[in-house]
Amino acid sequence: QVQLVESGGGLVQPGGSVTLSCAASGRLFAMYVMGWYRQAPGKERELVAQITRDDRITYADSVKGRVTISRDNPWNTVYLQMNRLKPEDTALYVCNADSMPLGRNPSWGRGTQVIVSS
Repeated sequence: QVQLVESGGGLVQPGGSVTLSCAASGRLFAMYVMGWYRQAPGKERELVAQITRDDRITYADSVKGRVTISRDNPWNTVYLQMNRLKPEDTALYVCNADSMPLGRNPSWGRGTQVIVSS
């Protein structure tokens, strides 16, 4: 269906910035939404941001104002720009993609680790 490969993670200082990339391949014509989730030890999986094919964007309250999601046109890569990073942003960031009907066959990447530490 859709294969997703994330990149861009690493060690970042508090207050710094990072841009994550998610490259998609496969049946992209049917893809409706792509998003970024994050998972940290002791915390529930959280939707950070998502963007639809028609450019509707949703952000989590925890990152609103510090995060920007965008995509290429035509759709093949989604980006997550994170600014003013905090230690609590440390997590495995995983890319997600789905087509209609949502939830039937979602695609997931393996994730890229972001560590915010001095």
